[in-house]
Amino acid sequence: MRMKKILTTFIAGTSALAAVIYLSGYGYIFKALAVNLKKGPLTPSTDDEEKFPSHPVPNFHPKVWEKEAGYNKKILPENIIKELKKTRASSLIVVHDSKLLHEQYWKDHDSSSLMNSFSMAKGILAVLVGCAIDDGYLESEDQLISSVFPSYKNSYYGKFLTFRHLMTMQSGMDWKEEYHHPFAENSKQYFVDDLAQQAFGIEITQMPGQKYEYQSVSAQLLGLALKKAIGKELAAYLSEKIWKPLGMEFPAKWSIDEKGMEKAFCCIHATPRDFAKIGQLIMQNGSWDGRSLISKDYCERLLTPTKENDAFCYTIWANNESDIKYRFFYGFLGQFIIMIPEKKMVIVKTGFYNRLEVDEKLRPLQVKLLVEELTKMV
Repeated sequence: MRMKKILTTFIAGTSALAAVIYLSGYGYIFKALAVNLKKGPLTPSTDDEEKFPSHPVPNFHPKVWEKEAGYNKKILPENIIKELKKTRASSLIVVHDSKLLHEQYWKDHDSSSLMNSFSMAKGILAVLVGCAIDDGYLESEDQLISSVFPSYKNSYYGKFLTFRHLMTMQSGMDWKEEYHHPFAENSKQYFVDDLAQQAFGIEITQMPGQKYEYQSVSAQLLGLALKKAIGKELAAYLSEKIWKPLGMEFPAKWSIDEKGMEKAFCCIHATPRDFAKIGQLIMQNGSWDGRSLISKDYCERLLTPTKENDAFCYTIWANNESDIKYRFFYGFLGQFIIMIPEKKMVIVKTGFYNRLEVDEKLRPLQVKLLVEELTKMV
């Protein structure tokens, strides 16, 4: 009898707690638990491809990377091997002079494994903005967001918001970037059913263009605005402008919410080899096999640091202080596409580690280490 009473009390308490969580706007937590308990790790992972619905990013006439004569013949430095093991790396790709120099996979991954880009998708989204300008869908990156979403004309600060502000993380939105607890807006963003509702619900409380603050909601709003401007799914546009022209080896996937909107801040699932082609394209100023896929002028602006943060460009990170200058796409848990023009090198590293050390400008020290050590291979 006593046990029955305890069980009844526990069930009642649990139900009450669930009701409070749901009514407080955190109902997505139940979805997160259901998704993760059913399909793998309890936290976001590079292997989240099957956890969420997605739009396909078709390829066409796949073209495999040509390999250098010394492909996989050079032994990685001991400190790099130690660092990759410590940070649970799943892949490492090194391209030199447009040829594959080194390739390695861990934890049951191989060259066909689709990895979650996480925030590297933000940089890829900025690339698509350049394509949209070239195609005439946008006048420039300084076009007002209110031109596609007129409601922002009624916002005291929002009426000044541009595509550029969203790419440089200077939107002035009331958003705190936080990854470490389930009630954070970022946690909600990863599992919420309606990304547009969440993004449009975030107020703009400061003048855009005056302050840098990394905010994933800026990328999501950028994705919503770009989708509206081009009149098609972001995944379809990515296929048309990048995946097919580059002869990607495998189709990709772009995770979506329950309304069919791409997670523009995140979650393009592709192979490391194909991610490397994106880095190669940008390092070549948008040119591929003699064709200009993105204007050279836009690629230069894409990679130019802002005055407000000289470590950040159009959602792509920069390091001009090191002896070897480089740019890189950066995703949660240590996903990188690193471009080193003076060495004609592209490095892709994927992994699953949330405690990477950073410098005073919040750039992962691992990127600097990879650049310094792997450039010695050539």
